[in-house]
Amino acid sequence: MKTVKISLNSIDKVKAFVNDVTKFDTDFDLVSGRYVIDAKSIMGIFSLDLSKPIDLSIHSENADKILEVLAPYIVQ
Repeated sequence: MKTVKISLNSIDKVKAFVNDVTKFDTDFDLVSGRYVIDAKSIMGIFSLDLSKPIDLSIHSENADKILEVLAPYIVQ
């Protein structure tokens, strides 16, 4: 499992992010405070506080390839 911080501060970024993660056959979780939601759920994402970075947990052995696709959303 790999965890990175991402920023989804606009509606367009959320839609593009969900489209990108649904291409992969693996599980993704978004963690914001005490809330953990499925990153493939657009409604779940909109229930989070999107004004600050969110932790993305990738449950995959091959996270490097996934991180390349998700690079536009990752913050340091």
